[in-house]
Amino acid sequence: MAYLAPAEFVTKMVDAGESKLLMSTRDTLIRSYMAGAILALAAAFAVSVNVNTGNPLIGALLFPVGFCMLYLLGFDLLTGVFTLAPLAVFDKRPGATWSGVMRNWSLVFTGNFAGALTVAVFMAIIFTSGFTEAPNAIGQKIGHIGEGRTVGYAAHGAGGMLTLFVRAVMCNWMVSTGVVAAMMSTSVSGKVIAMWMPILVFFYMGFEHSIVNMYLFPSGLMLGGNFTFMDYLIWNEIPTVLGNLVGGLTFVGATLYSTHYKTAPKRRLA
Repeated sequence: MAYLAPAEFVTKMVDAGESKLLMSTRDTLIRSYMAGAILALAAAFAVSVNVNTGNPLIGALLFPVGFCMLYLLGFDLLTGVFTLAPLAVFDKRPGATWSGVMRNWSLVFTGNFAGALTVAVFMAIIFTSGFTEAPNAIGQKIGHIGEGRTVGYAAHGAGGMLTLFVRAVMCNWMVSTGVVAAMMSTSVSGKVIAMWMPILVFFYMGFEHSIVNMYLFPSGLMLGGNFTFMDYLIWNEIPTVLGNLVGGLTFVGATLYSTHYKTAPKRRLA
């Protein structure tokens, strides 16, 4: 469980950001598709645990298994590249541009959404026996989640939108900390333990994660949730993406880069 010092793992963060920008379109889409699918399956698993046990803490304790799997397999989430890709531009790496960052973000968003939607369809089939009967208890729960976190926010107007945005900021503060935590160790066990902690916090606290929501809300619509696709976009996905961007880049990427990579000059003692 060898631990890397901050200056070492922040260098790995910048290197990772550069590699994201240089990755081919094909590989970016494949890796982001698989990341979206695995995280969606983990979300379905966690909701199933919550319904079957009646204890949300157990679901939160187990949800990080999906996050750990996808990062150990080298797949990419939008929340992670929000934090890492800009660092290559900050560091003026050759070929790193803001247009390249936007290209990467767009491709990863597309791949994540496609992967999450695939699992949403698969799980909706399972929860309804191939759409031949009403959703089971787990399917009904997913529909209610979609209602509460779209029209539920809308009922509070600007206050609801502010709450949604802040939850999204807090989410990627934790999730991107998990991304970085994977770089703190050179062993699998060390990476898993480090990733597990912030992901547990985000899930149990009910923060808003754009890729988890790419599964929950389309799935909720398929399972009879009382909200619309536009409710999902306006009162969840779009503000969540923006909040995730702010949270990951501001509170994780930029702060670690500024204090552990581009450190300020040391004070001189009088």
